[in-house]
Amino acid sequence: MKRMLVSLVYSACLLLWDVLATYTHMGALDPHAIAAQSYAQSRHNARPPLRTLNPTKTDSECRSRPLDLVFIIDSSRSVRPGEFEKVKIFLADMVDTLDVGAEGTRVAVVNYASTVKIEFLLKDHFNKLDLKKAISRVKPLAAGTMTGLAIKAAMTETFTEESGARPKARKMSKVAIIVTDGRPQDSVEEVSAAARGSGIEIYAVGVARADMNSLKQMASIPLEEHVVYVETYGVIEKLTSKFRQTLCGVDPCAMGHDCQHICINSNASYYCKCRVGYILNADKRTCWLKQVKVEVIQDPCKCEARLAFQKQTQAALQQLTTKNIHSLNTIEALESMAGWG
Repeated sequence: MKRMLVSLVYSACLLLWDVLATYTHMGALDPHAIAAQSYAQSRHNARPPLRTLNPTKTDSECRSRPLDLVFIIDSSRSVRPGEFEKVKIFLADMVDTLDVGAEGTRVAVVNYASTVKIEFLLKDHFNKLDLKKAISRVKPLAAGTMTGLAIKAAMTETFTEESGARPKARKMSKVAIIVTDGRPQDSVEEVSAAARGSGIEIYAVGVARADMNSLKQMASIPLEEHVVYVETYGVIEKLTSKFRQTLCGVDPCAMGHDCQHICINSNASYYCKCRVGYILNADKRTCWLKQVKVEVIQDPCKCEARLAFQKQTQAALQQLTTKNIHSLNTIEALESMAGWG
């Protein structure tokens, strides 16, 4: 037993010696150095892993309205390689939120700097995996910021039937999302107006040094909904939730309403209706049972028998109306209890 205890003490001393040797190497025994190493290690352990674009990973999708959607992305010299990767992750996240398909949402990407490169067209990819693989292959062009030229290329080369855009007769929504971090080196006002005039809805996303006035010149109205600004590329991924709400088919009635009887979806809003036999009150929310109006026709001859008959008829109608109100109120209460109201 004594020999075993000595062996354990000896092993512990060896372990302690190894630890001290590690920290004494090149003067690391300095308490300040040890504290610095400990702090750096704790920061490293707490830091979340960097996200990379994984084409095979698919998040839950929303029920989006079919779109012809074109991303116009700035890859000028001011956008660092790591920042450009974050833009690509944002695009891939956006693809995940959409109902992609030949009859659903079609996606194209226009890459620009001093020149413009159509990375792929609306007709090229009809599933999420292929789209995200194509996005992962996009490379920065790294010179200049010809935003106006990029908008023109999108309008004339991607939003066309030859490139996969649906015919005007189908009244398909056409949306362009521009992402830029600088000031355009060419004019954007006229070409953006022409694009909007052709039926393209434009969202302008500005990052860091983006020129706010230029963003407003590019975007559709209302500007408060179509101009978006984030301070860094590090948070651009958070915009996915905003565009999810904007581009997805939101069901306002399912999200909650204050209609007493029936909620009817109307674009991004709703209105209330009443069940048969009720009328909508002035507050446009609650309903009131229609009253049976009994009209008594005065008899000019004042015949007692006819007057008596009219009074009996009026009393009977009033009694039926009262019973009807009671029955309908009972039905409404039962429906409310059952969750049908």
